[in-house]
Amino acid sequence: MRPSALRLGVIGLGRAFTLMLPTFLAEQRVRLVAACDPREAARERFTADFGAPAYAEVADMVRDPEVEVVYVASPHQFHAEHVELAAAAGKHVLVEKPMALSREECDSMLRACHAAGVVLVVGHCHSFDTPYLQTRKLIESGRFGDVRMIQALNYTDFLYRPRRPEELRTEDGGGVVFSQATHQVDVVRLLAGSSVIRVSSVLGRWDPERPTEGAYSALLWFQSGAFANLSYSGYGHFDSDEWCGGIGEMGQAKVPDSYGSARRRLQQIGSMKAEASLKANGTYGGSHYQAASQVPAHAHQHFGPVIVCCEHADLRPLPDKVIVYGDAKMSSIDLPLGPSPRFEVIDELEAAVRGERAPIHDGKWARDTLTVCLAMLQSAGSMEEISLS
Repeated sequence: MRPSALRLGVIGLGRAFTLMLPTFLAEQRVRLVAACDPREAARERFTADFGAPAYAEVADMVRDPEVEVVYVASPHQFHAEHVELAAAAGKHVLVEKPMALSREECDSMLRACHAAGVVLVVGHCHSFDTPYLQTRKLIESGRFGDVRMIQALNYTDFLYRPRRPEELRTEDGGGVVFSQATHQVDVVRLLAGSSVIRVSSVLGRWDPERPTEGAYSALLWFQSGAFANLSYSGYGHFDSDEWCGGIGEMGQAKVPDSYGSARRRLQQIGSMKAEASLKANGTYGGSHYQAASQVPAHAHQHFGPVIVCCEHADLRPLPDKVIVYGDAKMSSIDLPLGPSPRFEVIDELEAAVRGERAPIHDGKWARDTLTVCLAMLQSAGSMEEISLS
């Protein structure tokens, strides 16, 4: 007999929830039973769509007896507070990346969940995506020897998408290191299968009207002896999805005519207040909201081109397959679509809550990813290599 669906309460009905909603709608393993958001329009829509209560205060929602798991999808700076409130109420937690903005906050969250005896899973990060999970399985098979080097890059228009003011202030969790390096560091850590011991990085801050880092390059050394080279640009020129078969980050085929659309739209906005309103209006409950599920996925989600160099093969995860460039021949492994977008998150969450297996993306894993991201910021600021314990 199939277990009953996990009963989810959501904190924050903004962008992160908007991207996860197609998963929640398609999955029979979860059921939305409550929400919390400061926007009245979002609360009203949630109640109308799901016949469930929507609260203005987090403390009220986490006390709702119907809620079994709390999905913390609030802005980065509130993750620690909201996770601790959920844990204190005895709820299991799924919190968006980044886990928090400091190691101290991460440690406090870990203590709170441990004391309450609740599960903590951190995501969605792109290391949940099937192309990377399948590549990790190939590495673990031992057929190709040890990982020696990983190259990961991504070029997007991230910095020119509508932002709230704090998203353009690094000290408040803005910029591409907190929002995007979290994905890339998570992916290469999963593939390397080893701890990061040293970090060296440089940052790009090239637009004074968007005063945060919009690009980075980093070199990570692993305890195993492997190393990884990470590069990211969110300045909206070259689109590296060209090197992923024209499939976008969310698994949809890219529309060629959309080139430059983020910058063009931004030029029509007169103020930061108007920009923040545009972002809010495009998320759940907003006047311009469009459900992501209306655009069918063609392949799995991904985070740009990645190549893993092993002793006897180079492995290239793509949105629809993994290509193996071996010593004597090249082959590929097709990756059929799963039952829902981001089903991998529900796989891990359900197994953890049911006590079937420990999650990969637990609080300690996410804290270590944040540690690398903070070291990237430190290295770029000091122009020195950072050693990690």
